[in-house]
Order: sequence, then C-alpha cells, then structure tokens
Amino acid sequence: MARLLHLSDLHFGTERPGLVAPLIALAHRLRPDVVVISGDLTQRARPEQWAAAADLIAALPGPVLCVPGNHDVPLHNPVARLLWPWRGYRAAVGQNLEPVLEVGDLLVVGVNTTDPFAWQRGVLRTSSLARVAEAFGRARPGQLRVVALHHPLTTPRATGKTPMKGAEAGTEALARAGADVVLSGHLHLWAAAPFALHAGARAMLCVQAGTTLSSRLRGEDNDLNVVECEDGLVTVTRWRTQGDALDYVPDSVTRYQQDNAEAGWLGLS
Repeated sequence: MARLLHLSDLHFGTERPGLVAPLIALAHRLRPDVVVISGDLTQRARPEQWAAAADLIAALPGPVLCVPGNHDVPLHNPVARLLWPWRGYRAAVGQNLEPVLEVGDLLVVGVNTTDPFAWQRGVLRTSSLARVAEAFGRARPGQLRVVALHHPLTTPRATGKTPMKGAEAGTEALARAGADVVLSGHLHLWAAAPFALHAGARAMLCVQAGTTLSSRLRGEDNDLNVVECEDGLVTVTRWRTQGDALDYVPDSVTRYQQDNAEAGWLGLS
C-alpha cells in the first residue's frame, strides 16, 4: 500500500499555538511514503515565518514535496515581489519550485501556480503542464500519478476567490496526461471528489485540504488528508481538529476506483 500525507495552507505567522507538535506526532504515527504541502507555508513570506516552515519540514518523516502558494511571495515589498518573488521560499524549502518525487507506487509532480503579478489569483502555465505530461509519460504501470498545486482547478463562486487563469485548458491537459489525483488548497475548504469538465471527459480525483495549521479558519476546522492506494483503490481520509482541541482525529473516509482509464475515477458508496 502507498500512503501520502497531504497538508496545505500552514500560514506560519498566523498558526494556531500548540498545533504544530501534534501535527508532527501524527505524521510520524501515520508513517507516510510522501508528505505533500500544497502551498501557503507562510502568511507574509517573512524570515521568521520561513524559519518556522523550514523547522516543520525538517521534523516531518520521509520525503517532503512542497509547492509555493500566493502567500509565499512578499506582499509589502513590491521590488522583491517582482524581481525575486521566491527568494525566501527557495532558501527555506528548496530551489526547485516544481519538484518531482517518485517513491514506489507514487509519482508526484509539483506545479507552481503562484503569479507574482496578482495577489491571490493563480495561473496554470503551459510550461508546467508540459513538464507534468513528460513526467507522467515515464510512469510505470500501476503508479498513482499525483499532481500537487496550490490553486484548485475549480473555484466555487461562493468562495469569493478569483478562478485560476488557465484552469479549464489545464484541466483538459492534466486529464490527457493521465493525472489520477490532483491535490490543492487555497480555499480553506475541504473537498474530495472526481472531477471532469464535461460529460465524457476523463475524471480526475481532486482532493483539497482546508488549512492544516492556520487560525484563519473561516468557519471550518483545521484539517489534512491521508491518501492511500492499494490494488487500484484510492482511499481519502480527512483528519481534522474539533473545536479548541489541539489534535487531529479521523473524520470522513471516501473511496474511489478506476475501472476504465479513459473514463477516470468513480466514487464508491
């Protein structure tokens, strides 16, 4: 069985006091093959926030794959935002903004959807999509092909967020490339469901985390996802906090299968 731990929207600088240690302890109990952090590691991309994010990454088990979020570029320094937007991210996390990680039956490709020229709106670049297709073209039979990006492929109008630029064409390109699971964050809302642009299109499994550590909860709980794959069946378990409790407990469990690669993923009742 392959196991992936999905965190998102840590927002160091506004993290809930006392929640980091339980997160690290849970990660070690779960013993994932890969940890994915889908952006917004910091609140304002400040040095002390990057230091806290780097400490967490170092404390997590196994390989950790990260991608930037819109909060991970400077807001109050326009020169830095335009000329070296990812300097802090690269110093704390790593030089590669779109890393690729292969561990057993998991092939995870990171995509940087952050746009330094826009505050919160993301962009799905054709160059990124080409890299995903190239990586998945080398996938072994039976590998779960996972894409990690900060901005979701679809943005409900009720969130008040601006949809990602290039999302529709990008969704089609990722489906053609054979993406099985798409991990994202940004909205501070949890979701997991097969998603296709239209009837007849291949459905990918889109899994969204809310915010794993931030106090900016927007009426939701802090949460994270555990994605497990065994014998062609994918199970997504949401772990969340409850009220003021400083711990995560398993909540909803959903399962998905793919009987037809051209049709994509279906939910199991």
